[in-house]
Amino acid sequence: MSYRREHRAAKASLFDGFDGLEEGGLRVSSSYSHETNDHDNERAVDSLQDRVIFLKSLTGDIHDEVESHNRLLDRMGNDMDSSRGVMSGTMQRFKMVFEKKSSRRMCTLVACFVVFFLIIFYLIRVLRFFRLG
Repeated sequence: MSYRREHRAAKASLFDGFDGLEEGGLRVSSSYSHETNDHDNERAVDSLQDRVIFLKSLTGDIHDEVESHNRLLDRMGNDMDSSRGVMSGTMQRFKMVFEKKSSRRMCTLVACFVVFFLIIFYLIRVLRFFRLG
């Protein structure tokens, strides 16, 4: 969040000080009528050059950030693809297990043990709660 705040502040300061410039040309002050002072022109050019350098560095930072996010997204996509492969392999193994009758009985037995364990665990917690309470 502070990065955005700094970015907005830098952007706002980028356009401060354009007193001598006005839409593509130099603003002529009343004391100079149609002549401009070379010193003012040089100062305006230096100011613009500083702003251009700042904008180039800012766009470079934005480019680096975008590249970093693209690498993260590519890695995440590759991880999702690999996990999809692992999940499809696991599903194939489950299908093979449930196709065999003896395996189906074994899975039922394991499920019963898990349910039994959960019931015992729940009862122990309830008894401990009443004993402490």
